[in-house]
Parts: sequence; C-alpha cells; structure tokens
Amino acid sequence: MIISNYTINNFLKLLLFITFTYSLNSYSKTSDEKLNVIWISCEDMGPVLSSYGVKEISTPNIDKLAEEGIKYTNAYSTVGVCAPSRFSIITGMYPARLGAHNMRTGNFYTYKDPDKLTYKQNKGVIDKSGINVPEYEVVTPTNIKAFTEYLRNENYYCINNNKCDYQFNSPFTAWDEVSGNISYKDRPKNTPFFYVKNLMVTHESRIWLRKNEPITVNKDILKIPAYYPDIPEVRNDIAIKYSNIQEMDRQVGEIISDLEKNDLLDKTIIFFWSDHGGNLLRQKRAVGNSGLKVPLIIRFPDGYRSGEVDNRIVSLMDLGPTTMSLLGIKPPSFLDGKAFLGKYKTKPRNYAFGSADRFDESTDMQRSVIDGRFVYIKNFMPELPLIYRNKYREQVSMNKKIIQMDRDDELIGDSKYIFMKSKQDEELYDLKFDPYEVDNIANNPDYKDKLIELRNALNTWQYEIDDKGFTNESELINEFWPNMIQPITKPVEITVSDNVISLKCETKGASIGYQIGAQIGSQNWKLYNKPFDLSSNQKLATRAIKIGYKASTISNIN
Repeated sequence: MIISNYTINNFLKLLLFITFTYSLNSYSKTSDEKLNVIWISCEDMGPVLSSYGVKEISTPNIDKLAEEGIKYTNAYSTVGVCAPSRFSIITGMYPARLGAHNMRTGNFYTYKDPDKLTYKQNKGVIDKSGINVPEYEVVTPTNIKAFTEYLRNENYYCINNNKCDYQFNSPFTAWDEVSGNISYKDRPKNTPFFYVKNLMVTHESRIWLRKNEPITVNKDILKIPAYYPDIPEVRNDIAIKYSNIQEMDRQVGEIISDLEKNDLLDKTIIFFWSDHGGNLLRQKRAVGNSGLKVPLIIRFPDGYRSGEVDNRIVSLMDLGPTTMSLLGIKPPSFLDGKAFLGKYKTKPRNYAFGSADRFDESTDMQRSVIDGRFVYIKNFMPELPLIYRNKYREQVSMNKKIIQMDRDDELIGDSKYIFMKSKQDEELYDLKFDPYEVDNIANNPDYKDKLIELRNALNTWQYEIDDKGFTNESELINEFWPNMIQPITKPVEITVSDNVISLKCETKGASIGYQIGAQIGSQNWKLYNKPFDLSSNQKLATRAIKIGYKASTISNIN
C-alpha cells in the first residue's frame, strides 16, 4: 500500500486539529508534580477593571493576569452579599436550597475556637412573620462538607488568609490553617497547596474607612451609573471606590511578584474573583446584574488558553468543583456547583440564578435568573420599596445623601426609578440596551417570549431546589437547632490495633480531626480519612465536627 505525501500531510493536520481542540476543552498536567492553586478573592466588586473595558481605572496587574489567562465575562454570585455567597462557594450549594440565604446568621467572619463560640439571643432582627431571629449556624445535610476537605484528602495543604463568613463557624477540619498572618510559605516543605488570599480593601466599609486616603483617579471623567444623580457626593465616593480597586490591584501585583520570587508562578494556577457585585447603592444586596455579576480570571502556569475571553455562564459556587477537577479530583455529583474546566468539566450553564432575602435588619424576597443578556427578577414582596433602610450601608456618604434627596422629592429620571415605593411583580431588563437595569420591559409585548422563558426557568429552579425563602427564618432555625438548642457532635471513638489507630464518629456527616504530640492544643487539626500508625510513646487528641453542630468533646490517648 502506497501512502502519498498529500495523505500524510492531511493526517498530520487532522491530528494537530484534534490535539488543539482537546487542549481548548481540557486542561491536564504534563508532569507528575502536583500543581498549586491560589484564589485571590476581593470584596464587593463587579467587573470594574480596565481589562473589562472600564477606561477610567488603571489595573495593570489584573490586566496582565487577563492577558496571560482566561477572562470570564458572565460570572455571577448566587447572592449579592458576602455570607450567603461564601456559603455557596465553600459548600458548592445554592444557599436558598439549604436555608442559608439570609444575611447573616452570626459572627463567623473568621474561624473561631469552637469552645469559645457564643450566640446573641436578641440582635434586633425579626423574620417575615415578626419573630425574633437570634444568632445561629446553618446545619447542612450529612453529605455536605467544605470542599477543601476533598483537597486535604489528596494531601493538599489548605490555607485561608483569612475570611470565612460561611453562615456557620468554619469547621476545624476545613483548613490546615486559618489566620491573617500566614501564607503558602508556611506549609510543610514540598507540599502542594491551596491558598486563599482575601483582599478587603474594596469592601463596602472601605468607602468610609478610607475616605481620607489619596484619590488616585480623576473624579471629573468618571462615568456615573444612570441610577445615581450626578452630584459631588456620588463622584467622590465612586472615586474612593475606584481608588480602592487600584490599591487592590497593587496588592495583587505583590502576590504575583512574591510567587515569582519563590519560583512558584510556573507551578501555580491563579484564580481571581470577587465574592459578589458592587459595593454601592443598588449594587450590593441587589439581585440583578449589578449585584451578582463579578470578574473572574484564571491563569495557568503554562500559558494554557492565555488571552482568551470565555462567555460561558459561570456561578461562583462552581469554583470549588472546578479547582477539584483541575487537580484531578472528581467533584461529588450532587453538588449544585459544576466544574467548568479540567478533567471533570461539565456542559455550560444556560442560566445563573440569584436570591435576595433578609439583609441584616431588613427583609425582602426576590429571585432572579440571568442568561448573560437578559435579567428577570421576581418580586415576592412587591409591596416593599426596592431601596429599603439598612443602617450599615447608610454609612456611605453618597447613599445617605441620595436617600435624603428621595425624601425631599429631588430625584428625577433614572435615579428616581430605583426608589420605587413598591415593586412590580416582575422585572425584565435587556442589558444590551439597558446596562443599568432602569427600563423594565416585562410588560413590553416584543419581549413576551423571553419573559415566559425566564419566568419558567426561575419557576423550575425554585421547585427543583425547594426554595427555602418561602419558609420563615424562625422555622428554619428550629429545623437546624430544635427548640433553639444546638445539636452536639458525638465524641470520636478510638480503636487501637497493633499501634494502628482507627477513628469513628456516630454523628452522620461529621468530619474528624486529630492532633499528635506537640501539635496537641494548637488550632491545627489533621483531617482523618484512613487508619494511621501511632507509636507507643505518642499522645493523640481527636474530636469531630458536623457543620452547624457544636464540636464534640476531645478524646485522648495519653
């Protein structure tokens, strides 16, 4: 059989095409060395970056990440505020599915010693039925764990610097270390790591806490969203916001420079994202595009898909499963979060879903679905105003000023729109022509098909997740903690056979941590996943924890 050069050339072209196509759809390591992963998370920020087309701001370090990585243009949080959003990220589950949708359940910003936890019985908050809401922890089903435990089971050293805010106290089994004073440098030598660095400078509170810091952008050229009046207070606070973002970009540059100095940049996958949308009025806590859309950039160490723009819809709760997938760990199939890269990549989402319920002392109920262009919002309490009173956000000067202008009937046009005294049952916005979501086209017959499509998508989603927003928060608390008594994780049972230690806990869904020797008494617990050897002269301490439960007592071998 004679094979011509033409045939060989065409075969080689076909092979190259197949190889190229595969590389675009599946990232895999080319060596046995385990890659590291860093999440750089910022706070309260939509895609307000020069790499996302915002010309009034300069963010060169994040721009470089985008040039060397993949920039996602349709990434969304599940809730437009910190704690419920972070619940979805750490668990990979919709907050409204598991009753974690109200902001917030208690003071769990950072990890706390489980033996020192206290809960306020009256924090001045009531639910939709008028019943007092005390501090509590969300209790998750027995199959739900912090996704980091799957990484720890594969010997990844997991470090959080240092925000948790998960609607429950972070289990001591979730991280090897949680502290504001640690980094990947503190891991055991030659150990692969998963490191989360939380940058706080863009948080809503920094609008007033950093009001005396230098303004590094030109106030006069700022583009003011249509839902704000163009007044000095608005320009000033937006300038502070942009200056804070530029400071955050500088901090990102330090992290990347540090990786280079430690010869880790080419061994580490970098994720950059924000926990939800913007930090100003009608952004933070909003259930539409302004409250949910976030930047997301992923850089690979070998230039994989560098410079690409990906328009697929991504939810922040996909981050954990995607990290697992990239590291060759199969995510559990029951998770709402799905991998969008790596070995276990799934098909793209059609929609992103969002929820808004109680925010501190203010209660409402809204649900949304976004397809990348259209935003559909269902208002379940339309009798309430869109902009409700909230003490925390009214510490922002411009917010306070605009609220006063509304009281004095000084707002006009689009800025008056967001101060509607009651809401329509349904809202629909076309972001292509209405990026600020101020022209509700729900009653426009030209958009009837899209309205029905998104309405049906939202109804189906709420039914599938058994949306807990219809349940009073006081009832949910009683389901988590019957009679307002926190369940207690049962003690760990220790079995010793020929110096081999086996550990067991009768509480379903509990995770077990243990300490050996000099580690006993510290905050660092090894995650138990299989029997291990213990020499006859070593001491052992072990305890268990189920999410939302009180930790077990400590069991010992002396």
